Amino acid sequence: MLNSLSLLRRFAGGTLVAAALALPSAASADTIRIAFGDIATVESLHFLAAVERAKEKGVDIEMTFFKSEDVAAQAVVSGDADVGVGTPYALIQKVKAPIRVFLQLSTLRFYPIVNAEAYKTWKDLDGQEVAVHARGSGTEAIMKLMAEREGIKYSNISYVPGAEVRAGALLQGNVKASIVDSPNRNMLMEKAPGKFIVLPLGDVKASDEALYANTKFLEEHQAAVDILVESILQTWRDVQANPDVVVEWREKYGLLADIPDDMAAEIKPYFKDLSDGKALPLNGGGAAAAKDDIAFYSLAGQIEGDPATLDVATFWDVGPVDRAVAKLGAQ
Repeated sequence: MLNSLSLLRRFAGGTLVAAALALPSAASADTIRIAFGDIATVESLHFLAAVERAKEKGVDIEMTFFKSEDVAAQAVVSGDADVGVGTPYALIQKVKAPIRVFLQLSTLRFYPIVNAEAYKTWKDLDGQEVAVHARGSGTEAIMKLMAEREGIKYSNISYVPGAEVRAGALLQGNVKASIVDSPNRNMLMEKAPGKFIVLPLGDVKASDEALYANTKFLEEHQAAVDILVESILQTWRDVQANPDVVVEWREKYGLLADIPDDMAAEIKPYFKDLSDGKALPLNGGGAAAAKDDIAFYSLAGQIEGDPATLDVATFWDVGPVDRAVAKLGAQ
């Protein structure tokens, strides 16, 4: 039987590699070290802005961008980071890592896309390869869930971090079946009309990204965590009310200053799409989101056991969300 460390290494896929600065060996009492398992993109601008707003309230936050969510998770479990971004449900249960989800950042809004010359339906993917973001990611969970629902089995699941990278591979023909976010779905349809088909998902309800941390950190740094959660919820609510404000935050905080003009032009439509679709969890998820996640990730094979008998407290600490909603009011 694999011990916890070897299983964790299997999840992480190897040695920690930071995409930016190396993490400091220790954090001060006033610092939150966040491990982000992806590159910073237009889609993460509101999160980056929320971090800046938390800094304005006195919380020192250090962001490090890793090559994948599983590597970021290893950083949190090993103590090299305090807070991770992702959905580490399998890690919590199988490794029994002392971490808990404490805030839902986004719900799943992904689109399985296939090359129309190769595939037309889910059944056509039986025995075929598909590309997803990373092990343990929402994209992997969706594709596994749909395989179960459709009674098919993939020949292989390849891990290609970054929706824009997977979209590029689809355009070039290097990948025939994958899953991307709404901006890259739109880009594919615009650049190659008729070349791709979006496969139907039905009712899929779960977290795409969430914040999680070591239980000891959540207990010992409650004040700083609460400020971070409040800042994120207020930012989400501001985006819902006026999505164009993200452009103002980008300029104010100097966020993604080096992105090309064509990517900058995607900011307004992307956040308008989020606002119009009411896709931002304005109350942070909490117990209701935890139950939805347990049901979804159980069906997707990342959590074992009957969802009806699994305890929310095994996976979530709802305290930070409950305190923030009590202070800000529910929406």
